[in-house]
Amino acid sequence: MNDAVSIAAAVQSGKVSALEVTQAALAKIAARDHELNCFTAITTETALADAARIDREIAQGNNPGLLAGVPFAVKNLFDIAGLTTLAGSKINAENPLASQDAAAVARLKQAGAVLVGALNMDEYAYGFVTENSHYGATHNPHDLQRVAGGSSGGSAAAVAAELVPFTLGSDTNGSIRVPAALCGVFGLKPTYGRLSRAGVALFSSSFDHIGPFARSVQDIAAIFDVLQGEDQRDRICTKRPVEFCLPQLNQDISHIRIAVADDYFRQGATPEALAAVQTVADALGVTQYVTIPEAKRARAAAFVITASEGANLHLDKLKTRPEDFDPATRDRFLAGALIPNNWYLQAQRFRQWYRDRVREVFQNVDIILAPTTPISAPLIGQQTMIIDGEEILVRPHLGLFTQPLSFIGLPVLSVPIQRPHALPLGVQLIAAPYNEALILRVAAVLEKQGIVTAVKFN
Repeated sequence: MNDAVSIAAAVQSGKVSALEVTQAALAKIAARDHELNCFTAITTETALADAARIDREIAQGNNPGLLAGVPFAVKNLFDIAGLTTLAGSKINAENPLASQDAAAVARLKQAGAVLVGALNMDEYAYGFVTENSHYGATHNPHDLQRVAGGSSGGSAAAVAAELVPFTLGSDTNGSIRVPAALCGVFGLKPTYGRLSRAGVALFSSSFDHIGPFARSVQDIAAIFDVLQGEDQRDRICTKRPVEFCLPQLNQDISHIRIAVADDYFRQGATPEALAAVQTVADALGVTQYVTIPEAKRARAAAFVITASEGANLHLDKLKTRPEDFDPATRDRFLAGALIPNNWYLQAQRFRQWYRDRVREVFQNVDIILAPTTPISAPLIGQQTMIIDGEEILVRPHLGLFTQPLSFIGLPVLSVPIQRPHALPLGVQLIAAPYNEALILRVAAVLEKQGIVTAVKFN
């Protein structure tokens, strides 16, 4: 029993107590995390207290919520009351303790979930590998010599290793989808602005999303439903529509128009990554192809905007404490600080043009399939990779297929492909804004067919 919905049902029925479930999760973390390095903090005392409170509520005949007694953890850029919000940084470790939980953490607790800790990440969420020079690399559970992906590497690896049933991460250019694919779990990047970022340390405000990792479509839907709703503390998460996805998972998908992304999304990927997409397309009977125009330029513009916004956010510390940054992060921020203003403005103008063109694509299709990453997990420390006979850098190119989509805030679910005796790969299910329910319904069909499934941890 390692999925959230089943655990909650068992706790609510009295088959198992929330305290027992929480103790089991803490024991797993103690036994396994020393070799994975997913956690930067474990909230043992508060977790046990919260679990005991949930058990008391059930004993009194009350319903603690949809996620009653389910352990979870969050990327260490979410505020957790009583902890310092690191955001992967040595500098942030000097900050005061957070006085309250981030909005998303609070909503999950209100639904009965039990927070057990904070998770490792790339410094300031700027990276795709979670090789953090301050807190160490997070290791891929399926091969400890390989990266977990990033920047939400600790979040993906903790779910893949079954330390907790679900986690939260953040996604700017692919930081949920890339580690989900490399670790073989489900990872949802919702529509931009759909979930509150209040109490989250941002990297690039006009890009940043939060979202869940889990081992089943049902769990992703349940967590997403709990997290939905406007929040006046996050100016982009006000008056947003709420559409509960969990009740829709078993609905018919025969009318949903699905196509495979061609052109840019078929270049620069290994044959295995393209084969993963074809596996999904074949299972769904998809023969249509569509082109997302100027995706390459969209990725370039995404680099310009995120680097510039990130550098501006940390400019004072770059001037006064450059030696205290992770060297890789510092160098990228310094490059971002040198970007001319007219480049940034031109990238933003192109962003609107690109959004309009992609909106036109979705007039003829509902779901688009594309690879999540061009390769499976590279080795920790690996600097380059060979794609189509060309040697290219690993770190920036892991986001090759994710950046053009978060650039305009589209909802995307990375689904893990069943690949016996091979490292995990993911496929992106992409939709127009606010169509998470469509994505999850298609993913649920694929899961029932056994085409997509969380990769078993040995």
